[in-house]
Amino acid sequence: MPIRRVLRPIRELSESGKLAGLLLILATVVSLLLSNSSLSASYLSLWDIHLGYGVLDKSLTHWINDGLMAIFFFLVGLEIKREVVDGELSHPRQAMLPALAAVGGVAAPALIHLAFTRGTPGASGWAIPTATDIAFSLGILALLGKRVPASLRIFLTALAIIDDLLAVLIIAVFYSGSLHLTYMMGAAGIFGLLVLLNRLQVNALGIYLGLGLLLWFCVLESGIHATVAGVLLALTIPTHRIESLEHALQRPVSYLLLPLFALCNTAIVLNTGLGPVFASPVALGIGLGLLLGKPLGIVGVVALLVRLGVAELPALVNWRQMVGLGFTAGIGFTMAIFIATLAYQAPAAVDVSKLAVLIGSAIAAIAGAIILWFSENSEDQVETQKADVASAPSASVQ
Repeated sequence: MPIRRVLRPIRELSESGKLAGLLLILATVVSLLLSNSSLSASYLSLWDIHLGYGVLDKSLTHWINDGLMAIFFFLVGLEIKREVVDGELSHPRQAMLPALAAVGGVAAPALIHLAFTRGTPGASGWAIPTATDIAFSLGILALLGKRVPASLRIFLTALAIIDDLLAVLIIAVFYSGSLHLTYMMGAAGIFGLLVLLNRLQVNALGIYLGLGLLLWFCVLESGIHATVAGVLLALTIPTHRIESLEHALQRPVSYLLLPLFALCNTAIVLNTGLGPVFASPVALGIGLGLLLGKPLGIVGVVALLVRLGVAELPALVNWRQMVGLGFTAGIGFTMAIFIATLAYQAPAAVDVSKLAVLIGSAIAAIAGAIILWFSENSEDQVETQKADVASAPSASVQ
């Protein structure tokens, strides 16, 4: 039937993980076009509409960034816990290489940004280029198919998850507002109760999610960024319920929440003279931090650990592929744009930061894809050698 022919490629894109990235790109393009069209005023004012009552009377932008994004961070927290409990990060020696590479991939972009902005108000955005967008980066590897060894995908997944954890810590420590002790104590009490329920092996998800809403409210009012509540809640969820929760949340987050976030946060009016804007210290710090800082930090740490003999490259991965992965990790997008909204108050600075993230991420994605496309795939070589050995005639015994 014709409808099946239409749905089949969509289903294949969804199963491969490519559809989520394509929707984010589409949402970004649509938002930029609307922001710079005759509908600009109406479109921009849409995100300023207020919803709620009393202390929860907030603009649509705030509800998306402080409310819905807490669900995204909840999913991130579930992924972190699963990997630590029973995944690539469950064995210390196995986790050491991606963990330290992630630290290098955070430190180098931050230092590049500070090199351009030190001593200026723009220095507060040092964390913007430190974040890797796990959906986009893994989407690039999915597009390349068998040209990328499975071990490289696993390494990038572990690295990106640790990168997300570091981003959460950075947001909690450096980008929270003035703190309110009463709400902080309330949040601590609720979190302690959630931990106790976990210890008592209470499995009713409704109890966890109900307390999670109270936790989110207390964290929101405490001055710590509300999205941290999502990660805290995830850490208390019983381990055997994580997989089903991840499965339930993956599609709504990927196909609704994140595209909505992209629509809202890329509503940027492009002025005519963009040259001077992109030559600004903030834009250079972000763009070069993503494009150069990520590969320098990740590959530099991996090279040092391999040279010292304390680690080895992932199986069937060569150095060129590791460099390609380093550039691919320079795709910041979701987390980087999110941090930009926290780092700067001036709308102009936020818009410049978002544009720098988009351009730096796009160039990093293209560079990573090209390097990986033309890299020799050790996995294919091994399969070819196996096939050659199997088909070769047996040598006669002398």
